[in-house]
Amino acid sequence: MTITLRVILIICSLISFILCITRIKQSKLKIENSVIWMIGSILLIIMSIFANAVEWIANKLGFMAPVNFVFLVIIGFLLIQAFIDNMRISTLNEKIKDLNHYIALKEKERE
Repeated sequence: MTITLRVILIICSLISFILCITRIKQSKLKIENSVIWMIGSILLIIMSIFANAVEWIANKLGFMAPVNFVFLVIIGFLLIQAFIDNMRISTLNEKIKDLNHYIALKEKERE
Protein backbone atom coordinates (compact mmCIF):
# COMPACT_ATOMS: atom_id res chain seq x y z
CA MET A 1 0.00 0.00 0.00
CA THR A 2 1.48 3.33 -1.02
CA ILE A 3 2.21 6.12 1.42
CA THR A 4 -0.23 8.35 -0.46
CA LEU A 5 -3.10 5.89 0.03
CA ARG A 6 -2.20 5.45 3.69
CA VAL A 7 -2.22 9.22 4.27
CA ILE A 8 -5.54 9.62 2.42
CA LEU A 9 -7.10 6.81 4.46
CA ILE A 10 -5.92 8.31 7.74
CA ILE A 11 -7.10 11.83 6.82
CA CYS A 12 -10.53 10.65 5.63
CA SER A 13 -10.95 8.42 8.66
CA LEU A 14 -10.07 11.21 11.06
CA ILE A 15 -12.42 13.61 9.28
CA SER A 16 -15.33 11.17 9.47
CA PHE A 17 -14.57 10.38 13.12
CA ILE A 18 -14.39 14.07 14.06
CA LEU A 19 -17.55 14.79 12.06
CA CYS A 20 -19.42 12.08 13.99
CA ILE A 21 -18.23 13.44 17.33
CA THR A 22 -19.21 17.03 16.49
CA ARG A 23 -22.65 15.95 15.22
CA ILE A 24 -23.24 14.01 18.43
CA LYS A 25 -22.24 17.04 20.52
CA GLN A 26 -24.64 19.21 18.51
CA SER A 27 -27.40 16.63 19.08
CA LYS A 28 -27.82 16.20 15.32
CA LEU A 29 -26.81 12.52 15.39
CA LYS A 30 -27.65 9.76 17.84
CA ILE A 31 -24.82 7.73 19.28
CA GLU A 32 -26.37 4.47 18.12
CA ASN A 33 -26.44 5.74 14.52
CA SER A 34 -22.84 6.87 14.56
CA VAL A 35 -21.25 3.80 16.12
CA ILE A 36 -20.89 2.01 12.78
CA TRP A 37 -19.19 5.06 11.26
CA MET A 38 -16.77 5.30 14.16
CA ILE A 39 -15.96 1.61 13.92
CA GLY A 40 -15.34 2.02 10.19
CA SER A 41 -13.08 5.00 10.80
CA ILE A 42 -11.07 3.13 13.40
CA LEU A 43 -10.81 0.11 11.09
CA LEU A 44 -9.43 2.26 8.27
CA ILE A 45 -6.92 3.90 10.60
CA ILE A 46 -5.76 0.47 11.79
CA MET A 47 -5.49 -0.71 8.18
CA SER A 48 -3.42 2.39 7.36
CA ILE A 49 -1.06 1.95 10.29
CA PHE A 50 -0.57 -1.78 9.85
CA ALA A 51 -0.14 -1.78 6.07
CA ASN A 52 2.08 -4.87 6.17
CA ALA A 53 -0.74 -6.88 7.74
CA VAL A 54 -3.13 -5.65 5.06
CA GLU A 55 -0.66 -6.64 2.35
CA TRP A 56 -0.23 -10.08 3.92
CA ILE A 57 -4.01 -10.64 4.14
CA ALA A 58 -4.48 -9.38 0.57
CA ASN A 59 -1.81 -11.79 -0.69
CA LYS A 60 -3.32 -14.72 1.22
CA LEU A 61 -6.77 -13.96 -0.19
CA GLY A 62 -5.37 -13.66 -3.72
CA PHE A 63 -5.82 -9.95 -4.39
CA MET A 64 -3.61 -8.43 -7.06
CA ALA A 65 -2.91 -5.37 -4.93
CA PRO A 66 -3.57 -4.49 -1.29
CA VAL A 67 -5.55 -1.42 -2.36
CA ASN A 68 -8.16 -3.75 -3.88
CA PHE A 69 -8.58 -5.39 -0.48
CA VAL A 70 -8.99 -1.97 1.15
CA PHE A 71 -11.65 -1.07 -1.42
CA LEU A 72 -13.43 -4.37 -0.74
CA VAL A 73 -13.48 -3.63 2.99
CA ILE A 74 -14.87 -0.14 2.34
CA ILE A 75 -17.54 -1.49 -0.03
CA GLY A 76 -18.49 -4.16 2.50
CA PHE A 77 -18.73 -1.53 5.21
CA LEU A 78 -21.03 0.61 3.04
CA LEU A 79 -23.21 -2.40 2.18
CA ILE A 80 -23.64 -3.15 5.88
CA GLN A 81 -24.55 0.48 6.52
CA ALA A 82 -27.08 0.45 3.67
CA PHE A 83 -28.64 -2.74 5.04
CA ILE A 84 -28.93 -1.25 8.54
CA ASP A 85 -30.49 1.92 7.11
CA ASN A 86 -32.91 -0.17 5.06
CA MET A 87 -34.03 -2.03 8.19
CA ARG A 88 -34.60 1.27 10.00
CA ILE A 89 -36.60 2.65 7.05
CA SER A 90 -38.78 -0.45 6.98
CA THR A 91 -39.46 -0.14 10.70
CA LEU A 92 -40.33 3.54 10.35
CA ASN A 93 -42.65 2.81 7.41
CA GLU A 94 -44.52 0.28 9.55
CA LYS A 95 -44.83 2.81 12.37
CA ILE A 96 -46.15 5.44 9.93
CA LYS A 97 -48.70 2.98 8.58
CA ASP A 98 -49.86 2.12 12.12
CA LEU A 99 -50.06 5.82 12.98
CA ASN A 100 -52.14 6.50 9.86
CA HIS A 101 -54.54 3.71 10.84
CA TYR A 102 -54.79 5.07 14.37
CA ILE A 103 -55.51 8.61 13.13
CA ALA A 104 -58.14 7.30 10.71
CA LEU A 105 -59.88 5.39 13.50
CA LYS A 106 -59.85 8.45 15.79
CA GLU A 107 -61.32 10.64 13.06
CA LYS A 108 -64.03 8.10 12.39
CA GLU A 109 -64.90 7.98 16.10
CA ARG A 110 -65.39 11.77 16.09
CA GLU A 111 -67.95 11.60 13.29
